[in-house]
Amino acid sequence: MNKEAIRIAVRKFAPFEAAMQKVWDSYCMHSGCTLQAELVPLDLHELHKATLGNDGLKKGEWDIAHINTDWLLEGYASEAFEILNPHLDANAPSAFPEGWSPSLLALQQFEGQVVGLPFHDGPECLSYRKDLFDDVAEQQRYLQQYGRDLKIPATWDEFRQVARFFYRPEQNLYGSVFACYPDGHNTVFDFCLQLWSRGGALLDEEGKINIDTKAAAEGLDFYRQLLKDTKAVHPGSANYDSVQAGQAFARGEAALMINWFGFASVCEVDAASAVKGKVGVTSLPVSENNLPASLNVYWVYTIGSGSKHKQTAYDFLRFAVNEENDKQLTLEGGIGCRISTWKDSLVNKLVPYYHKLEQLHKGAKTLPQKSNWAEIAAIIDVAVLKALNSELPAAEILRLAQEQIILIDK
Repeated sequence: MNKEAIRIAVRKFAPFEAAMQKVWDSYCMHSGCTLQAELVPLDLHELHKATLGNDGLKKGEWDIAHINTDWLLEGYASEAFEILNPHLDANAPSAFPEGWSPSLLALQQFEGQVVGLPFHDGPECLSYRKDLFDDVAEQQRYLQQYGRDLKIPATWDEFRQVARFFYRPEQNLYGSVFACYPDGHNTVFDFCLQLWSRGGALLDEEGKINIDTKAAAEGLDFYRQLLKDTKAVHPGSANYDSVQAGQAFARGEAALMINWFGFASVCEVDAASAVKGKVGVTSLPVSENNLPASLNVYWVYTIGSGSKHKQTAYDFLRFAVNEENDKQLTLEGGIGCRISTWKDSLVNKLVPYYHKLEQLHKGAKTLPQKSNWAEIAAIIDVAVLKALNSELPAAEILRLAQEQIILIDK
């Protein structure tokens, strides 16, 4: 560890890493900062452990960190973050706060105290290969096989049927791809989406987590059946995190993908993408007679409460979230958070469905803000994996998981 360098814990994802290095280099050129930046890419588990689990931000081992919104209350409760209000009062970023949607400023505020600035956004959505759906031969084949028109699936049953239709292993094409790596995020998010799209809720009337419900069991049952359907799902799904699932889709290996908006966007800006110009996005499927639901989890820049370089760290954050750099992040394959980026003509030319972000946000839900959400999510993760790897009834699995959650839910 170089204590004379600014240490930045970066969510491991090539577009993030490239954008962060460019922004730091630009910051030093404009500000005259002579400190070196030690950018350390970390997977989700590693990132949480290094910054919060081992008190790395509080101890000053990290000056800046990318933090997921479902970890924010945990970090705030443990005093891991520098409170940004004095910095914002003295020298706020350009167009703060009106330059951002309110939905991207709320989760990092606690009792009026701000602990982070928006870094990367993009709700969950359904990405699809529009070239396959627009192909007349595919349309005729589907009509002949199923007696109905080929269309973007609006329900989960339609999703599974379309996924099976596009099962072409000899072409290295699979119907769908999911991120099922057990890291306390991917399968937990999928579980919540299945629950919400069936009209269920994660919290009871008292604000406590309750997964022992009919909607939860129905959602988990369907998710298990879908993921076990080897003729509907990419064979790598069990070991893919969201980044790897997105990479498989960008290689042209799936017709459908349930993932973050950013992994559709990167298909248009990454020179290595095999599906540039062939991707569309829309809202997630639902069960019959329910409204579409999505999940909005975003990333923020935070400063460690133990940092020895707080002023430089804040100056960098202020620079990193300006209009130019927010747009640059998007052009690298991330999702900028400023309204100006969402409306930018170049961005919308490169990513023709970028304007759909506003629509996707409307149905997006957020995860409960609980100081021990990571611990609760781990229990849900284990429950989902138990369903995927056993024949135990979903209702029984969830009942046992709920008993564990009751003991720790705060």
